[in-house]
Amino acid sequence: MRYLKLFLFFTLFVLFSCEKEYTITFTENHLASKASENITINIPKAEGKASIVDPINTRIENHVIKSLQIGSSNSIQAKSIGASIDAFNNEFEAFKNDFPKTQQIWEAQIDGEVLYQSDQIISTSITAYTNTGGAHGILKISFLNFNSQNGSIISNSELFNDKEGVEKIAKPYYQNAIEDKNILSNPDEFTWPENIAYTEDGLVFLYNTYEIADYSEGVIEFKIPFDEVQPYLVFNNF
Repeated sequence: MRYLKLFLFFTLFVLFSCEKEYTITFTENHLASKASENITINIPKAEGKASIVDPINTRIENHVIKSLQIGSSNSIQAKSIGASIDAFNNEFEAFKNDFPKTQQIWEAQIDGEVLYQSDQIISTSITAYTNTGGAHGILKISFLNFNSQNGSIISNSELFNDKEGVEKIAKPYYQNAIEDKNILSNPDEFTWPENIAYTEDGLVFLYNTYEIADYSEGVIEFKIPFDEVQPYLVFNNF
């Protein structure tokens, strides 16, 4: 009996230690421009073991910086979100100096959330809306998938062990989603999206505006239940 108690204690200790080592929690990080009320940013911030959460937070922050960049992403100089907010405001001030009679107001709204979290994978979504004086603002949704064990980014191709198998399952969902849409490519051929993520209800495939259709069609997405694609998923410990 004494040995059984010791075994149970050791087992619980190991389980608790492993859980504590890889536990990641998220809080909301709110940032706004001091010079303008037209920039608001709400993104998840990972907290826990530094070697895991630091690459996650860095990747999310860099994505926000890129979303606020005016001009080519190859010319990004800002090293922080605060600096990118200042750069955005400076560009707007330069725009007003060039066009003093304009009534155009620039704005940026960036919101992030955790879509799914397990001991294998974390899926996050970053929705960025920016308006810098065009005919309409630009809305872009991006999914960032992370390895829960080390914080590294997971590419779409790394989600599947059989991409062709997933495509066969996804194709009817895709065709149903694009029905009555003005698709730019052949509707009979499946087009892989730039963004795929885990959610509590299944695997979501998302196409941003202009990705497969005109702007007027908006964001196109569909979701496949996990039980249909589980055999083809690398991260399938639900």
